Amino acid sequence: MKTVAGIFNSRADAERALENLRQLGLADERLNLLTPGESPAEVDAEVPTTETEQPGMGKALGTAVGGALGVAGGLHLGAAAAAALIPGVGPVLAVGMIAAALVGAGGAVAGSKVGEAVEEGIAPELPHDELYVYEDALRQGRTVVIAAADDEEQAGRARTVLAAGGAESIDAARESWWVGLRDDEEAAYAGQGGDFRADEQTYRRGFEAALHPRTRGTAYDESADYLRECYGDACERAAFRRGYERGQSHHERLRGGGAS
Repeated sequence: MKTVAGIFNSRADAERALENLRQLGLADERLNLLTPGESPAEVDAEVPTTETEQPGMGKALGTAVGGALGVAGGLHLGAAAAAALIPGVGPVLAVGMIAAALVGAGGAVAGSKVGEAVEEGIAPELPHDELYVYEDALRQGRTVVIAAADDEEQAGRARTVLAAGGAESIDAARESWWVGLRDDEEAAYAGQGGDFRADEQTYRRGFEAALHPRTRGTAYDESADYLRECYGDACERAAFRRGYERGQSHHERLRGGGAS
């Protein structure tokens, strides 16, 4: 299974893209939406609550989620939804099994260090190292669409559909995110005597590593084994460690609602 994601400036555009993905042949249970502005209480009032529990998803909120919430003209999207108040992001509505797993019961976007429900069960292909990009999009009032394709060919067609609908790719969103942070990070690194131009790539890898669900909120020394497994000797470099520490501080400021 291959996951494809796109970021939309409006929920209406995202919903149209979902319908187009459905026309492409993707089943409802493979389609997912993350959108800001719906508190758990608001969703609970709109959708009948069941007592069904699934690993990592928290409480399922009804079976006809698409129809109840007006998503893409009645898509059921895996018959699962979750809502959460995410620190530093605000209220978020997740529709679809993958999306619900990400915000339900301490899911990855909600700030878990693990996120194993997605990693091991629902969507093993979903890259955890891009979840902070979803959060940043939601923080800006944008909507994220995630599709789980059968293979690379179908994934390619899904990317074309998302792009045609006006979606920004995750890679483009990641670069824009870094551009917005870069000047402050360069100043901070230079203030410590570092050569940012020479070390930016390594510094940025450390910064982004700090935002992974497995490491956020965790000191460098506590995450050292995991970082070494993922980044090899690069994580031993001073630039990586400084970037990691700045990334942790950035995450904490966002959670606290402070400026980054």
